[in-house]
Amino acid sequence: MKKLILSAVMLMGLLFSAQAQDISKNALGLRFGDNDGFGGEVSYQRGLSSNNRLELDLGWRDSNDYDAFKLTGIYQWVWNIDQGFNWYAGVGAGAGTYSYKDDNNTFVYAAGDVGIEYNFPIPLLISLDFRPEFGGSGYYKNNYGSDVALSLRYQF
Repeated sequence: MKKLILSAVMLMGLLFSAQAQDISKNALGLRFGDNDGFGGEVSYQRGLSSNNRLELDLGWRDSNDYDAFKLTGIYQWVWNIDQGFNWYAGVGAGAGTYSYKDDNNTFVYAAGDVGIEYNFPIPLLISLDFRPEFGGSGYYKNNYGSDVALSLRYQF
């Protein structure tokens, strides 16, 4: 039993340290996804260390009957797969507001994120991710939303 626990601890240590890769200090771009009616989002990533970063995404919608905005912040861990390829996972939260005809509401939610990305030799980052969101009162019909998105970001 002790060998099994020791092996599991060593494996986790390898996953969280040996596969770390330097990530860019800043990345700015667009996240194209369904986002439960919000469509695309403006996305900013800020590197906090060699394998951790903060991502902020702002989505909005403005039409004749429906106006809304939504801000999401996610803390992410990044692991290297191969040269240029990384995978990442994160947790965070967000808040937003919408108005539809005479119905106005504000909401908060918890969010997760898991994805894969490729750093090109030029300052371009492309990623594909899945983001589940869980909210309380006023957050969509069943208090759950999810989104699959393709992102393009300029790194600087």
